[in-house]
Amino acid sequence: MSQQKFDGLLEAIRTRKEKVYAHLMQKKYADLFEPEHIRSAVYSYIKGGGKSLRPVVLLLSCGAVGGDEEVAIPAAAAVEVFHTWTLVHDDIIDRDEKRRGVPTVHTQYAEIARREMGHSEAEAAHYGLTIALLTGDLQQAWQIFLMAEAAQERGVDALLVLNLLTYLTARLAPTLIAGETLDVQYSKRSVDQISEADILDMLWKKTGALYEFAGRAGAAIGLGDVTLEDPLVVNIARFCSQCGTAFQLQDDILGIVGDERRLGKPVGSDIREGKSTLITLKAFQNATPEQRAALRRILGNPQASEQEILTAANLLRDLGGIEYTQKLARKYVEEAIPLLDPLAPSHYKDLLIQWAEYLVERKI
Repeated sequence: MSQQKFDGLLEAIRTRKEKVYAHLMQKKYADLFEPEHIRSAVYSYIKGGGKSLRPVVLLLSCGAVGGDEEVAIPAAAAVEVFHTWTLVHDDIIDRDEKRRGVPTVHTQYAEIARREMGHSEAEAAHYGLTIALLTGDLQQAWQIFLMAEAAQERGVDALLVLNLLTYLTARLAPTLIAGETLDVQYSKRSVDQISEADILDMLWKKTGALYEFAGRAGAAIGLGDVTLEDPLVVNIARFCSQCGTAFQLQDDILGIVGDERRLGKPVGSDIREGKSTLITLKAFQNATPEQRAALRRILGNPQASEQEILTAANLLRDLGGIEYTQKLARKYVEEAIPLLDPLAPSHYKDLLIQWAEYLVERKI
């Protein structure tokens, strides 16, 4: 599908993203956060923008089962803030310096500490990490407040909201943190010691689980399903789960061959961090001993030069890692789309299908 064919979808994403962000930018929320460094940090990535695919699919899932999207806005905002705190902490773990085209929170506040507070390099770095940790912690609290407001301000059944919060805090958060932990652990091991099943399990926990929750929450709110287990809710959740893994597979590809200016984050950082991806696994399996040795010298080397990063990226492509990952991502989407068959025909259903296809065709 050409990028032009996504124009209608991209407009649908844009309008819903604007609604979610307008909700988050209300003064009543900003007034909760102090002092100023914390307030600015909490909003840093939100103001920097993002794809907002998770809150959008929550709203589309709500509409696809006949619900009112407006009722689901606080829940969509909660999902976006939940995702944002994971990014703030993930950037600390990965030592990334840029996110959404702006400095990461810990980098930004380390620079402020150096420039405005006269701190030494070590003290400034510690201050940046401190602000980032506190920012993520506060965003976790904020997303609970946002979800609660679905009942308080939009009339969503209070038991339904309670069940969503229980699911989010007792199931989703531990799953996501398990995925992040596995990601860190795998980066310290040679990729040929990790199986494809291990990597896919880690990717689902890191990414697919939050997409699954977004679809489940949107459909449950749309149907008023307090159990979160109506057959339509389960089907949409499974659809989003499959698509979430496909999204992460495509993200891994873009992290190697994407356009840094369009992505708003460093290309090649996964190589420097030695991330264990399906791309690297398949490349290792197809490589000669000399090619494996070359990859081992570069993968996980934080001091790797731009030329070395390019060499590794070319090897990962030439050895079939990227092609294999692209095919698997498309397979996940192809298997996900029939899960929407029980839904009545609608513009929302069409948008969900386009959304799934977009996940593996996007360049950002």
